Amino acid sequence: MDDYATDNETDEPEQPLLHHGRKDKLERAPACGSARYSLAFLSCYGFFVAYALRVNLSVAMVDMLNNTDASGNHTSSVCPAHSNPTRPRHNHTASVYDWDSETQGWILGSFFYGYILTQVPGGYLARRYGAKWLLGLGILCTVFFTLLTPVAADLGAGYLIAVRVLEGIGEGVTFPAMHAMWASWAPPMERSRLLTICYTGAQLGTVIALPLSGEICFYLDWTYVFYVFGAVGLVWFVLWACLVSNTPDTHPRISEQERHYITSSLKNEASPTVGHIPWGSILTSMPLWAIVVAHFSYNWTFYTLLTLLPTYMSNILGFSIQQNGALSALPYIGCAVLAVLGGQLADYLRESCLYPTVAVRKAFTIVGMLGPAVFLVAAGYTGCDYILAIAFLSVSSSLGGLSASGFNINHLDIAPSYAGILLGITNSFATIPGMVGPVIARALTKNNTIEEWQTVFYISAGLNLFGATFYTVFGRGTVQPWAVQKPDSP
Repeated sequence: MDDYATDNETDEPEQPLLHHGRKDKLERAPACGSARYSLAFLSCYGFFVAYALRVNLSVAMVDMLNNTDASGNHTSSVCPAHSNPTRPRHNHTASVYDWDSETQGWILGSFFYGYILTQVPGGYLARRYGAKWLLGLGILCTVFFTLLTPVAADLGAGYLIAVRVLEGIGEGVTFPAMHAMWASWAPPMERSRLLTICYTGAQLGTVIALPLSGEICFYLDWTYVFYVFGAVGLVWFVLWACLVSNTPDTHPRISEQERHYITSSLKNEASPTVGHIPWGSILTSMPLWAIVVAHFSYNWTFYTLLTLLPTYMSNILGFSIQQNGALSALPYIGCAVLAVLGGQLADYLRESCLYPTVAVRKAFTIVGMLGPAVFLVAAGYTGCDYILAIAFLSVSSSLGGLSASGFNINHLDIAPSYAGILLGITNSFATIPGMVGPVIARALTKNNTIEEWQTVFYISAGLNLFGATFYTVFGRGTVQPWAVQKPDSP
């Protein structure tokens, strides 16, 4: 137990098993064609689906409202509307609705009311029964209700809100289940690489779903947005069910070399106890609360842009539905790229340069939260200079991608055996911004003025500053004592 830092101790560079000495040194299993990297890419596809299903409504919402003229150009933007070709006539067959800004906020935020309910249960169930089917069936549930979205919208805003809540319930298990699975699959010195590949699917889903949703709305109608991405989700579920296993020991196609490499590298971290969960120690751990605060703060900015950026592009900058989706996706392209590159750099600094894990996590968190705050505030002062506005918003979200190698995977550093449960706890708090953020933002922007949107951006930036500061003070990078099986335990 003395080998692990407590909440009050200074984190030292902990020597991983790969560095313990020549005779104990493990031979690294090749990455190409490996089961662990196959899992990373297939789970990346899964998070692509999850986020595509989450964000497609943000673009479709612009086309679902009864506020466009016959050519498809927005009629009430603050800045001059941009030119846009006339839309095909057949795309006017879908229904449109007279929802006010408050109703729009509740619809966009309703997903998260279901999402928060299955965070902690998702981590617990994944640890106890395995993550494969929990994650797979969770996303399948979201796919099913996505396909029902057009029917629900025709029935009324209340029905649409109910369907989005049910989608959130299904998708709420995804991150806790995936974290629990990585506790069995990710060697310590490859965590940043594997997890950033996996979770980059979220950015890719956003990057592709936003412009593609705009094109689908333009050439077909908004209902096809939900049918197309629902079908993509069904394909993923079949692949996931056939190709994935809960652990290396149960994988039928993994090489013996890779199985030995993974299990041996994790043997000093994984706790064999399944039934006992030290809830008291978990809930009083300051390193955990540091992640909670950082996660909450970052997600306020992330979800505000995720749900309302298409609205900002339309109501303020005057972009049409076709232009809107593509431009709203730009900020997430850089986010995905920097997330992957940051993961490579983070593991290089830890493994080759022997930087302490805590120093790496804090550095990436600071840059990944303060950078976005600065450029988000700057975007609010660009007026109708849409080139500069899009540039600042893109830089803001891109820098946020670095936090994927910061607080975002710190659960696996401080308590790998309980990573799924810890992520369920932190993501529960981090879901609150998705629930209330769009509602507050739409309440603050009833008149759709630039000054109102500046207030929205200032709130997000202030929370980012607070979260980065709190994590820098209280974050840790070593396995906590309560997360390790005691030698004398039965």
